[in-house]
Amino acid sequence: MAGLSQRQSDILNIARAFGRVMVDELARRFEVSAQTIRKDLNDLCDQRSLTRIHGGAIIASGVENLAYEARRFVAAEEKKAIGAAAAARIPNGCSLFINIGTTTEEVASALTSHEDLLVITNNLNVAMQLYRHPRIEVIVAGGNVRRSDGAVIGSSATNLIGQFKVDYAIIGASAIDEAGALLDFDYREVQVSQAIIANARSVMLVADGTKLRRSAPVRIAHISQIQTFVTDAALPADLHAICRAQGIEVIVAMPGEPAGLDAEADPVADGRPRAAG
Repeated sequence: MAGLSQRQSDILNIARAFGRVMVDELARRFEVSAQTIRKDLNDLCDQRSLTRIHGGAIIASGVENLAYEARRFVAAEEKKAIGAAAAARIPNGCSLFINIGTTTEEVASALTSHEDLLVITNNLNVAMQLYRHPRIEVIVAGGNVRRSDGAVIGSSATNLIGQFKVDYAIIGASAIDEAGALLDFDYREVQVSQAIIANARSVMLVADGTKLRRSAPVRIAHISQIQTFVTDAALPADLHAICRAQGIEVIVAMPGEPAGLDAEADPVADGRPRAAG
């Protein structure tokens, strides 16, 4: 990219390979000060090549998602905390959809001690996590498998999901804008997500704070269509106001905090945290 120093080009290549870069790690790698790296990151952000996160930056893309394995490195501990907090709100003996995403996979990982669950998923990674557990029945949507991440997408998957009416849906999104639009990159994946939302009694969105600083081209739904939002950061003012107006329970789960009812519940509906459902 024109106008970049060799170090900035190297930083951008590292970010593309691993999903994110951190100031301290880059300072050690290039043997320069943290202040110098922050300036490099600011320059790259000014060119809209990167987006700043706490302590570093991630690739900024509005048309193409990060490679799936790279996405696992982005906010990894935050995703684990979100997954644990979300799973703590799923009771035994219920049915649920789980869609594609590294954060929804953390929810699945945290569900392995549950009993008598029926899980319908278009995420082969989720199916592989759960099928070994004798008290969890797993149904995998059929259709084309996307090689990049193990997502089952297309009309066959959508049609299978339409045959169920489940208690809960666990969904992710690649981006969330301040107007409340939930966004993604692949329209085929979005069609499956829309079917999941339409066929669940209660919808739980799981998304870390980096999704609030990204964009994507395909609309999944509006946040008013969900009942619970589990994240790791305070919401922007406009989005928080929408959640409050719609009575959406917002759960802020931070790494190192308990996964149960001690996670912070934003009392968006009536001034009091709602009971976990």
